[in-house]
Amino acid sequence: MEIMNNPTHNDENELLTFLDSGIYRFRNSNAVFIDPVRILNRSYTRFRVSPSAYYSRFFESKPAESETKETSNFKKRKRKRKKPHILNEKEQAADQRYQEVKPVLLKAHEALLGATDLLMIMGKIRCELCSSSECGVEQSFVELGRVWQAPMYEITFSFNQGSKIDGYSEQRVLPLFNNLVANETCDDVEVEVLSRRYILPRESCFFMSDLGQIHDLIPAESNCGFNFIVIDPPWENGSARQKSLYPTLPNRYFLSLPVRQLTHTEGALVALWITNREKLYNFVQRELFPTWGVSYVATFYWLKVKEDGTLISDLDLFHHRPYECLLLGYSSREQSGTTSIKDNQIIISIPGDYSRKPPIGELLQEYVPGPKPSRCIELFAREMTARCISWGNEPLHFQDSRYFSRNSDAAHSSK
Repeated sequence: MEIMNNPTHNDENELLTFLDSGIYRFRNSNAVFIDPVRILNRSYTRFRVSPSAYYSRFFESKPAESETKETSNFKKRKRKRKKPHILNEKEQAADQRYQEVKPVLLKAHEALLGATDLLMIMGKIRCELCSSSECGVEQSFVELGRVWQAPMYEITFSFNQGSKIDGYSEQRVLPLFNNLVANETCDDVEVEVLSRRYILPRESCFFMSDLGQIHDLIPAESNCGFNFIVIDPPWENGSARQKSLYPTLPNRYFLSLPVRQLTHTEGALVALWITNREKLYNFVQRELFPTWGVSYVATFYWLKVKEDGTLISDLDLFHHRPYECLLLGYSSREQSGTTSIKDNQIIISIPGDYSRKPPIGELLQEYVPGPKPSRCIELFAREMTARCISWGNEPLHFQDSRYFSRNSDAAHSSK
């Protein structure tokens, strides 16, 4: 069953399903709308991802009307002074690729605008304020990992065992860096790092290191490998570099990723996030995937919208298109019983913080070969999900307690 078509459900049933799962499948469409907050919260019991924290970029106060007009007039004058930009060969190829997918994107957006009940639900997220967000500067794990004290930094787990009357608290302290840290319980866990609190989802683990230590995750036997590999590389990006949001790496660094060695005996589905640059697309197709032993099969598009359903930017804005690409491929190991993937499917959502990708695991599970539940690993992860290993130099970034609120329903049920 493809993600974009579910003709057996009417719109009302689909809306009820969305309230529980965070996934809304448009009938007779190649598109699906997701609410990342609802999907992520299925990995937690005692805590909840705060909508206002996740969608913080869209909760900023709007500028005064006069200021908006002045800014608009300035931009118009600036645009008038610019000479028409002549596309080079690579830009022409990128534009041709866009023109081919543009009708598909427009049709998907039209389906969203027609789902008025869904938009009404998403329009209410501004009212769901975070009750426990903390102030202060976020911890930079990238900087922590570079200092000489890094091997001495620790993470502290606190577990409550038994009932409130005769129960006891167990504490576990583990190395923070270059170590597989796991929450093997069926409950989310609150941990502490340098006096800051972080929330780990159930049945999850992370390995925080730089690129040099990733080979420590290669399994001794391939039948213990991963059959679902999600990769979100820190591609060279002028905007990220100027804003100092995260360190980037030259494209050729990613050729060394041991994707083939991480792959399960029965193969793996590889999901790779890329930007819209034609140079990058060609690099992946001609060098990166072949080096990894991955065969390209399809491209999905992540279309970004605001809570009212409008696009975050003009679809025809050449250098700031409101979508990103997700390239899908299978590892070189022989595939058996894999489901064919239809090209040009659209995932629509309201984006979170800069560079934060929506959770796509559940949408892609039917295409994953090999054992179920799938053995998942995310490379260059900046957050954690249930039943998945998150590797990178800052997998705890979005696990900071400032992004969560306590689940009042869980608190009441424990009384």
